[in-house]
Amino acid sequence: MDAFDVMTTAVVTVAADVPTRKIAALLLDHNISAVPVVDETGAVIGMVSEGDLLRFSSEDRRERRDWRLAMLAEGETPSPEFLASLNEHRRTASEIMSAPVVTVTEHTGLAEISELLATHRIKRVPVIRDGYIIGIVSRADLIHALTKHEAEPAPHRQGGLFSWGTHREQAKAHTEPKERPLETAPLAREKGFTASDLRSFVDEAESKKAAKLEAARKASAGHRELQVKQAIDHHITDEHWRGLLQKAQDAAQRGDRELLVLRFPSALCSDAGRAINVPEPDWPATLRGEAAETFLRFERELKPLDFHLIARVLDFPGGYIGDIGLFLNWGGTS
Repeated sequence: MDAFDVMTTAVVTVAADVPTRKIAALLLDHNISAVPVVDETGAVIGMVSEGDLLRFSSEDRRERRDWRLAMLAEGETPSPEFLASLNEHRRTASEIMSAPVVTVTEHTGLAEISELLATHRIKRVPVIRDGYIIGIVSRADLIHALTKHEAEPAPHRQGGLFSWGTHREQAKAHTEPKERPLETAPLAREKGFTASDLRSFVDEAESKKAAKLEAARKASAGHRELQVKQAIDHHITDEHWRGLLQKAQDAAQRGDRELLVLRFPSALCSDAGRAINVPEPDWPATLRGEAAETFLRFERELKPLDFHLIARVLDFPGGYIGDIGLFLNWGGTS
């Protein structure tokens, strides 16, 4: 069985600017404990759980208490604006969400999902197809699947915001039209040889070059799309992580100060790598798939040991952001 067999498709999502008060109401209304946060394109950029709401509510109360004590200590009368702010919840989903997000595809096996939940200490994972959320698998879904004794695979639960038919057919193989060989131009004195004849040859040659470039571009785009799908569905195992740590030790013994631990297409980022290129401090929140899992594992295991994880754009094909590299650094961040 895989994620498709057990996932819940009645997925409630929120936009990044939804206030926390509305998120709390959604959790209560739908009897759920977390909601995915999506951007304007529908891509998952974070998760907001009950724990996130409670954690920031506590911080809000502490912050307002400190303001109140400071004002009373100075003998000032609280302003109407301050009093009004005591009853407002101004935080939004983007301010309290957990990011980046560990995701799976509909073909990810249940054993692998169970290992991901345990490794990353999370309770649920969004199911992604072509970059968009189509379901969610929680620990309850896994337990439900494990306790079923029916011989046939359990059908996934339908309803809510998502439904679909069969998988899309694979794109037909691209076949270039056969090139018509150029005819030898006649001698000018024998036939009407004009500059217009040569220009037609030039136009034909340029058309063929453009067709070849477009075919190459489509082939490259298809290859990168396949890379992104593979990176989303590839998960970091303990064995792979131990291998990276050994490579880091070997690199340090050679005198290196950092190690490239992952290279991936910029399309794997929710913003196509723009936050990394600038760079912006919240670039980790844009990571998806294998890159997101690498960062989360680094943050939990290596960051407390004074390591750094640096993201760099590795190339700019055609002037656009190409591949991204994640570098584990132990000798300074410069």
